[in-house]
Parts: sequence; C-alpha cells; structure tokens
Amino acid sequence: MYMKNLSLLLLLLFLGFDLVSQRVYKKPKFVKNWSKPSKHPDHIVLNFSDDPSTSISVTWRTSKEIKIGYGEIALAAPNPAFISTANTVRANTTNLKFDNVVGVIDRKNPKKTTFNSLDHNYHSVTFKNLKPNTMYGYRVGDGEIWSEWIQFKTAKKVGEPFSFLYVGDAQNYILELWSRLIREGYKKAPTASFIIHAGDLINDAHEEHQWHEWFMAGGWIHRSLPSIPVPGNHEYNPQIQNDIDEGIKRLSLQWNNQFTLPDNGVEGIKETNYYLDYQGVRFIALNSNILIEEQAKWLEKVLSDNPNKWTIATYHHPIFSASRGRDNEILRGLWKPLFDKYNVDLALQGHDHTYTRGRVEPYEVNLVDGENLQDITGTVYVVSVSGGKMYKVKPGWEDYEALRDRVGNNKQLFQVISVDGDKLTYKSYTATGELFDAFDLIKNENGVNSFVERKNEAL
Repeated sequence: MYMKNLSLLLLLLFLGFDLVSQRVYKKPKFVKNWSKPSKHPDHIVLNFSDDPSTSISVTWRTSKEIKIGYGEIALAAPNPAFISTANTVRANTTNLKFDNVVGVIDRKNPKKTTFNSLDHNYHSVTFKNLKPNTMYGYRVGDGEIWSEWIQFKTAKKVGEPFSFLYVGDAQNYILELWSRLIREGYKKAPTASFIIHAGDLINDAHEEHQWHEWFMAGGWIHRSLPSIPVPGNHEYNPQIQNDIDEGIKRLSLQWNNQFTLPDNGVEGIKETNYYLDYQGVRFIALNSNILIEEQAKWLEKVLSDNPNKWTIATYHHPIFSASRGRDNEILRGLWKPLFDKYNVDLALQGHDHTYTRGRVEPYEVNLVDGENLQDITGTVYVVSVSGGKMYKVKPGWEDYEALRDRVGNNKQLFQVISVDGDKLTYKSYTATGELFDAFDLIKNENGVNSFVERKNEAL
C-alpha cells in the first residue's frame, strides 16, 4: 500500500500537479481584542503639519485610562546620554467615544453589517522650533509609560535633493499582503523623506480593526517616516444605522483624530485637503470625494501663488481612469484645466487597483530653437495600487486627449520619486523589488518639462 501511494504521488508530481496550489486559502483569524488599545502608546504616526524644516507632528493612541500625554524630543547623538537633554511637550488629548458605529459593511447582505463601539484616547504633539537638516529622537507616553526612542530628520531649508515613496490603495489584505509591499519600499529607499498614501488606506472607514492592521503592517516605518495621506472613497462610509438607511457617508471617525496634518485647506474638509512645501516642491493634497468645486477655487489660489520649481498633486479618484467601467468626468472638467494652466508636473492617484501611467500635452509651450517637440510634456498622471485587490485595465486614454505610456495588471507596486534640481526621477517597483517602470522629467529654464522614458531599465 505504501509503495502504491508513493507511486501515485510521484506520478502526480511528474505530471506537474502542484499539490500546494490546490489548497484552499485560509484567511487569518485574529484573537479577541487584538486591535484594542492599552495603556501603552500605539498607532504612532509622524505627519507634517507646518514647515517640515522646523517642525514635526506625532499622534498616537491609548486606552481611555490614559488621560494625559507627553512628547519628549532631543537632538540625536551617538552617545545614548542624548536622552538626558530632552524637552517635554504636553499633548493635546481627545476622547473618541461612539456607540453602534458601522464596522464592516456587507454590501450583498446589509443585515450582516457589523456594529462596534469606540471609546479610547488620541494624543497629538507638534514639536516646533527645530533645526533644519537635523536628526532628532523622540518618544511619547504619559510620563511613566513610554514608547521607544524613535529617530527622524527635518527637511533642509533650500531646494536640495530628496526622494519620497508613493503608494496607491492598501485597502484589502492589509496585514497579510500590504506589509510586505511597504517594507520592501522602505528597503529600496531607506533615505526617503516621507510617504504619500493616495487614499483607501483601509476598506471600511470606521473599522478599528482594519486601522490596526494598517498601523501594524507599517510598524516603525509609520513612526519614523512622515505620512502624507488623502482619503479615498473607502474612508467615507455610513456611521450609524440611520446613515445606511438614508445613503449618507461620513469621513472615518479616526481620520482627524489619528493624523495631524496642515490646516490650510477648504473649510469643512481640513486635514483631508491641504498643501505643504518641501525643499522646492509644492505638494497639494486634494479630497476627490466631496466639495470638488470649492477645492477648484482653492486650488487656483494655491497654484497661482507657488514659488516652488516643482508641483506634485495627489488625490484618490483618477482624472484619467485606469480600470474598466470608471470615469471621473467632473474631476477632469474642474481640476485638469488648472493642472494645465499652472503646469502641475505630476499627479499621483489611486482607486483603480491597477497600474497606468500617461501624460498630456502642455497647456502652453514657449519652445527654444532646436527643442524636440516629441519630448515636451504636460502633467504626467499615474494610477498605482499597493494592496492585494486587483482590477483589469481599461482601454486607452485617447478619447480624453491623453497619451497612455505604460500599463500593468495584477501587480502590487510602490514608487520611489526623487527630485534633484531640474530633474525629477520616477521609478516604480514590484512588491518583490523588481523595477517595473521608470522615467525622468527634465525642466528647462522656461519651466517646460522634457519627458525621458527609461525603457531599457523598466522592462
């Protein structure tokens, strides 16, 4: 009998029958209260809320028993005694308390939708009057229970070279699959200055368990590399049963509590719509879910009064969609003319769970003699996905007067973008570290970009 079974096994292997692939995938289970806060600080995240060269904000979560929070900061040094020079700052503490909050929505069977109760505290500190281009160490706690000491570096005052990471939707299989992507991104760009998250960080806006997955997946990366997030459509869900009945969606209860972001956006959606300047680049964060017209007026002011050489916008719903059955005509009609008029260099988008990269002709070009017209480009638009949920690519962008240069199906991707004077370098990598797409933008003295696709490297 043993020899007969062994012979059958060898035959199956010889015929190419992959026994492992035939197993049914089992989703992970989490122990009860796995995502509940304790007295120890967790969900620690860095954000820019003011000048990145002289300030940094840090936010964290605890159980409701911790009613007071503090942040301590010191100039980092090789000598561990640097901690003895720390300054202590009292945190702003808020209690997040809601009962019967909509958790995971079962769209096929609404009666199976889960409801949760939230009752814990968030603490936020903004460290100010820091020195540019300087490494600091910080920790957070209540005066007795502390986090570890964590290091970060402030921005430089002048437009010196830097790089950053950009990722699309984490959203699904966050701890399972997004964790490998964001960690590979950090390995590929360990000196990156921050991370742009283009919406749909989680799947169900108010679900504490999924936010815990996001923080656990990023781990200490969230604590040492500032996040620049914008909300996606999945950061907007009904909050209570009555919202479900009336079709109302509200911003994630956690969003404004767990992130400390610039307060310079449109009234009513602040910390989801804002801008900041970093070493010669203006980064503009837009909320593509609501108040689109109001943001268009705000956007024109932010773009018209822009002293920076480069301009990069990020938002969730693509102006040029990448997946089948999707189109955001209102966004394209309101925002694209402003991108054209004020020469936005790069638009970083999410939502479509696939990869597409393309560009449009410049709105206005003053060519110098001998310049190659084929190389001149307007805004470059990118759609990318970093989580485990994938859609199929739609047909090209020709109907919208745009050129689509590169597509990619069924790939978890992260992007490393570097700015060095008149050159912007873009590289997209898979979750296993292979280069998938790459190009350069070269800006001339008139502010016009030449586009250089790096095909030999990318394919």
